[in-house]
Amino acid sequence: MTLLSVSNVGISFGSTELFKNITFTVGEGERWGIIGRNGAGKTSIFKVITGEMQPNAGSVARKPGLRHALLDQHRAFEGATTVWEAGAAAWREVVALEQRLAQQAIELGEMGEHVTEEFLERFGHDQERFADMGGYIYHARVDAVLQGLGFDAEESKTRLISSLSGGERGRVGLAAQLIAPADLLLLDEPTNHLDLDTTTWLQDWLREADETVIVVSHDRAFLDAVCTHILHVEAKSSEWYKGNYSQFVPQRAERRLTRERELEKQRAYVKKEEEYIMRNIAGVNSFQAKGKRKRLERLPRLAPPPGDPAAMSLSFEPSERGGDQVIAIDALRVEVPGRVLVDDFTAVLRRNDFVALVGPNGAGKSSFISTIMGDLEPASGTARVGGSITAAYFRQDLGDLPLRKSLYDTIQDKRPLWNRGQIQNCLGAFGFSGDSVLREVASLSGGERARMALALMTLAHANLLVLDEPTNHLDVENIEVLEDALEDYDGTVLLVSHDRAFLREVATRVWWFDGTRLVDFDAPFTEWEEEQARRAARK
Repeated sequence: MTLLSVSNVGISFGSTELFKNITFTVGEGERWGIIGRNGAGKTSIFKVITGEMQPNAGSVARKPGLRHALLDQHRAFEGATTVWEAGAAAWREVVALEQRLAQQAIELGEMGEHVTEEFLERFGHDQERFADMGGYIYHARVDAVLQGLGFDAEESKTRLISSLSGGERGRVGLAAQLIAPADLLLLDEPTNHLDLDTTTWLQDWLREADETVIVVSHDRAFLDAVCTHILHVEAKSSEWYKGNYSQFVPQRAERRLTRERELEKQRAYVKKEEEYIMRNIAGVNSFQAKGKRKRLERLPRLAPPPGDPAAMSLSFEPSERGGDQVIAIDALRVEVPGRVLVDDFTAVLRRNDFVALVGPNGAGKSSFISTIMGDLEPASGTARVGGSITAAYFRQDLGDLPLRKSLYDTIQDKRPLWNRGQIQNCLGAFGFSGDSVLREVASLSGGERARMALALMTLAHANLLVLDEPTNHLDVENIEVLEDALEDYDGTVLLVSHDRAFLREVATRVWWFDGTRLVDFDAPFTEWEEEQARRAARK
């Protein structure tokens, strides 16, 4: 059964066209992934689906009575004070009815023999309505989702929303969306605030859910695990493909190759016909030449295969080799007020190691890196960076970018001897051209700030890269560019990421949190995943 049909939809803002001819049909039980470059209009497609935004062209047909759940980006959780109440927000009517039934049950006991037919009829009607609305299942659903997303179900009944961090609020918002009664789930980057284990739980939940799912994501492993269809938004239009992300990639390449061949074939035909027309338009074959000319004028011309502007051009080039011992860590203890994050960790980060630092949210990954980089003092022990080591640090919050400076001035501060052309070429490699180089850093989107931070890292010519969630704001194409740059990098990398496809490509070693114990697994991330699966199976 078709739940949703989007036909030739276009969105424009004044004279600026965001996209056109967006067409796809979503059937019941399907799971669609929407991918494309940042700014391509993926979130706007969600707004068109929900009716929040009306298209300038085309139409959207929805199944009558279609219920959708969309993550509240503001995460205000109005009317809720506890985590459990926020998760169950969409069931407020059922909660109120449950409370009314409890009060009626008390009244029924007090009435005894004097109970009236009218009261019993109302009580029975409310019980039947409570069952129809899912009253006997919603408790278990709320508990299961909150537990799966990293909250203790019982503790969440008293834990205040006001005590949550930004990442935790994001997970509560996702929980409320998954818990809500809906036919269609619209998920916008749902894995951004999730650790590896929680992401695995979410993809399992979505595969087993009855709801139809449309997800915007740059997490390729997640798209592979969840999706049955892919909608690729590019060149202000879209095409859809059957299968997950890995199945989409060869299909797209084959489709583009077919179109290029058809285009070349048509060009050869047109050239041949035009040559005939020019030779014969005034000769004895004039009649045939004029006929060919008319047919050519009516011939629908094939367009070249669509293509987005190129992804960023990225290369990390160390200015010197550096020593074989990059960081020496001895009996390191990392603490925050009232809590030990890492206790008694000893290891050596070697030249050309690509270490993935993995663990649940809140384990202390960023604090550990801040200690290594000298931003935080260790509680005890040492972490010494080698004397010939130059480090470049990508911060998760991008907090070291100069917000009140223009992009041009930011690069000029790092390279005062560069001329205008050199500065513009540097910025152009990261997708900033024309007047955009005069924008303040504060005006950039998350993805643009991430690209700017990477641009600054390339100027450091570092032989140690410390990357704390570098893929969070990058689209799929630019994540793949970052992968390629790291594969060509002749240096050392310490990396925090929840992007499993990215870690599988680049990580040659894993440091993972087991409580306050940091364990050194001296093998690639793929082998660590296999070992973790074996550990889970033994439990």
